[in-house]
Amino acid sequence: MTKPLSKSNLLASKLIYAAMVHLRDHGGEMKAADIFESLPEKIELDDWAKETIESNGLTRWRTYVHFFSVDAVKSGFLTKTKGVWHLTPEGIEALKLGEKGYFLCAQQGYRAWKKQQLSQSDSSIIVPADDVVAEQIPPEEQFDRLRRTIHSALSAEILERIKSNSWQFFERLVIELLLAMGYGGVGGNGLALQRGGDGGVDGFINQDKLGLDVVYVQAKRWADQTVGRPDIQQFVGALAGRQANRGIFITTSKFSVEARDYVKPLNVRVILIDGEFLAQLMIEHGVGVSTWKSYELKRIDSDFFADE
Repeated sequence: MTKPLSKSNLLASKLIYAAMVHLRDHGGEMKAADIFESLPEKIELDDWAKETIESNGLTRWRTYVHFFSVDAVKSGFLTKTKGVWHLTPEGIEALKLGEKGYFLCAQQGYRAWKKQQLSQSDSSIIVPADDVVAEQIPPEEQFDRLRRTIHSALSAEILERIKSNSWQFFERLVIELLLAMGYGGVGGNGLALQRGGDGGVDGFINQDKLGLDVVYVQAKRWADQTVGRPDIQQFVGALAGRQANRGIFITTSKFSVEARDYVKPLNVRVILIDGEFLAQLMIEHGVGVSTWKSYELKRIDSDFFADE
């Protein structure tokens, strides 16, 4: 007998199941925005479900749909392309399990994906079978390898969460990250992003309180499309138009080799932050992540054992 779902999971299971059934009943392909619009008509949402989450500015029910739809993607039940959801044959079969059955199946698929990420992210963490050889690896190094492996899997999960959310969410994320990194001046003065950009620039940051040192920002929430040299050239051109010499280009995808080579000899300073680096910075600066467990490594206190 399975345990009853918690209040949060119960709401999530109802929302995700209703969203997937609606998608199935409309041909298996719909814009995500249309799916979200349909849910309040299908599920009775109480004040708790409609409550706004401070961390992302979305209502709880919308946050849950974004969050738990990742389970469907990693289980192979759903694909997402430029804001359009596509239900897979596996997803159609999973819906036959019913609301709770589908929810638990999707969670199981996500856990399997995460386990695979952990095992593949850093093969160096595998301890040799020979105990003598294993002992030659210092405990601190083994611990550090484990930390890197966990962070690698966490980075992959972070990117999936970002890509499944709206551009408004990504915009707020970029602002929060840059603030956490110390940009924006005292209290975040002079930090702004704007939808759609303006001639190749999405916003700017004042590095100091008076705005004497400005850094321009371009942010692209792309799923798989690689940012190429033409995109960077446009950004550099926009910097030149503002007589600026510093810029940050952030994307959830990757930069081409040509794009990276292009910025190296430039007189202006352009920092490229791809999806992997973005996730690493979020982990490092505590944006979108929280401490789950803490461990202490002990070592001998030499002074305690020293002879008088």
